[in-house]
Amino acid sequence: MTTETALERHDVLFEVKDYKSGEKPVWCPGCGDFGVLSATYKALTTLQLKPHEVVVVSGIGCSSRIPYFMSTYGIHGVHGRSLPIATGVKMANPHLTVFAMGGDGDLMSIGAGHMPHAASRNVDITVVMMDNQTYGLTKAQASPTSFLGHVSKSTPYGSISKPLNPVLLALSYGASFVGRGYSAKANELSALLVEAIQHPGFAFVHVQSPCTEFNNTYSRYDEMVEDVPANHDVTNLRAAMDLAMDEGKAYLGLFYREERGVFEERARHFVEDVQPFDVQSYLRRFA
Repeated sequence: MTTETALERHDVLFEVKDYKSGEKPVWCPGCGDFGVLSATYKALTTLQLKPHEVVVVSGIGCSSRIPYFMSTYGIHGVHGRSLPIATGVKMANPHLTVFAMGGDGDLMSIGAGHMPHAASRNVDITVVMMDNQTYGLTKAQASPTSFLGHVSKSTPYGSISKPLNPVLLALSYGASFVGRGYSAKANELSALLVEAIQHPGFAFVHVQSPCTEFNNTYSRYDEMVEDVPANHDVTNLRAAMDLAMDEGKAYLGLFYREERGVFEERARHFVEDVQPFDVQSYLRRFA
């Protein structure tokens, strides 16, 4: 789905600076999350979203600090709970643009149980997972997406666990929009985020966002990343899964998109069909 953006109409009210909180990011020099933050600023500017109508929810971790650096509403929640919080915000006010942003630990470890439910319900939120294959905030333990053989404080002899595949998981859970970006390609990532925000439903964007301090994978991903083939059918789930399972490449772009009703709209129609509960009549039964 493509629609004309505010910038294309030359109807510009907000600039990148209008989405900055004034707080300076405290990430390590070269951290991939800088690129994700920049891409998010650009995406919001492209769509000309009002800062007070955007909510960024995060959990715990280096990447989860992102709400502090944005002038939008932000909720820095507890570890692994960004998705249920974001779901609650969207259900309470469906007119808001809601993000759930976090890292591979926050979304693929302690918070992993929330992903299949939010995806299958098709809640209209944009999930941005910044994946650096390490626990940076707690100083270099292996994460659920660490490569086999990765040496860390928690795996001094090398990781022996097969890394989780976030894109493949999102596809299998029923996410209606699945894509991948790379923090070193902020412009391309920004364009993908614009599509994800515009998508009516659960949008999952996996971002390779290397940690320069504890697991610097820039060189590795510079060789692995490749654009999704131009002839890829984004409506073909099997084809999307095939791309996600290619261990020799980290494809960038849109893997899959499906149009189906969003959860909050279907839930609202259901509630409208239910008769209000008469508390007084109920209590009179016991009088």
